[in-house]
Amino acid sequence: MKCLALFLFLSLVTACSPNDKSGPAGPGPAGAMPPLEVDVMQVGRSAATLTRELPGRVTAVRTAQVRARIEGIVEKRLFKEGSDVRAGQPLFRLDDRTYRTAAQAAEADAEVKKLNFSRLESLLPIKAVSQQEVDLARAALSQAEAQLTRARLDLENTTVPAPISGRIGRAFVTEGALVGRGEATLLAVIEQLEPAQVLFTQPNAEVMRLKSALADGSLKVAESQVVELIMDNGQPYPKKGRLIFSDMSVDPTTGSVTLKAEFPNPDRLLFPGTFVRVKLPQGVAEGVIAVPQRTVLSGPDGQYVLLVGPENKVMPRTVKVGAMAGTDFIIEDGLQGDETLIVHGVQKVRPGAVVKPVPLKPTS
Repeated sequence: MKCLALFLFLSLVTACSPNDKSGPAGPGPAGAMPPLEVDVMQVGRSAATLTRELPGRVTAVRTAQVRARIEGIVEKRLFKEGSDVRAGQPLFRLDDRTYRTAAQAAEADAEVKKLNFSRLESLLPIKAVSQQEVDLARAALSQAEAQLTRARLDLENTTVPAPISGRIGRAFVTEGALVGRGEATLLAVIEQLEPAQVLFTQPNAEVMRLKSALADGSLKVAESQVVELIMDNGQPYPKKGRLIFSDMSVDPTTGSVTLKAEFPNPDRLLFPGTFVRVKLPQGVAEGVIAVPQRTVLSGPDGQYVLLVGPENKVMPRTVKVGAMAGTDFIIEDGLQGDETLIVHGVQKVRPGAVVKPVPLKPTS
């Protein structure tokens, strides 16, 4: 029995020995995390079209006020508020009974004057009437015909048409309202929304600096006058516009020059009065450094970017940002043009961390 107990004890010690490779593994040291992958791009110099974001407001191409040209009671509204109307489409109908009666009376009076003039004119050759009587009859006929034209025009104006095609707003009067007494009452407003126009301003000081840069050759004229639009919700407008007007004078109260651009608006996304931002091309600069806007960060000491340095360590670099080139920032100082810039992943890394740089794939 003693031999058997000794044998079991030695077997248990051997099984628990740390030198036994086949036994259960003990807790090892924690494995190191792999470096975080970041998308990078090589900074370089190239030509870029400088742009400037300017505040603006959407305006209608044409705006027409629908007004009552005669006095009368509104009998019926013939359109749906907020709908599209076409030029000449009836919008309001006024009570026409008084004007219809006046037109019939004027027509009868003109017919009488016409018969009287014909009778007197036929008697003139036989000297039965004088030339003066014939002339007076002719004048009376002309006056009656003018009154008939006026009466017919008043009758026609009892139906108020749309002066232009566009989108009509709310009606300012309802059925039963008396309009046109002493003034041409405003009934509704029509705005043409396709295309849409944007009025915006640029400080005259910037205009003068731009002209100086063009004159000394540091900036070239941008061939394209295509402008882009940023909506009031911060999203880019899907269609591009064109610059169609630049004011020749400076507003003395603001020191700015007014410009106008036109944008297609088939889906009626641009409404008059909406505040927007216009990206206006300023000129083409040669040999500049442009980096994506999202790569420029802000800190207590100003703006900076994150670069991949020796041993793939992240290092910050303070930069001075200038104008914009589309969606990119122009870097005026801080970069030389041979750095490796972190584009994606800037929010996940910290200075001094080791990363795995992956070349940024070009977007199609």
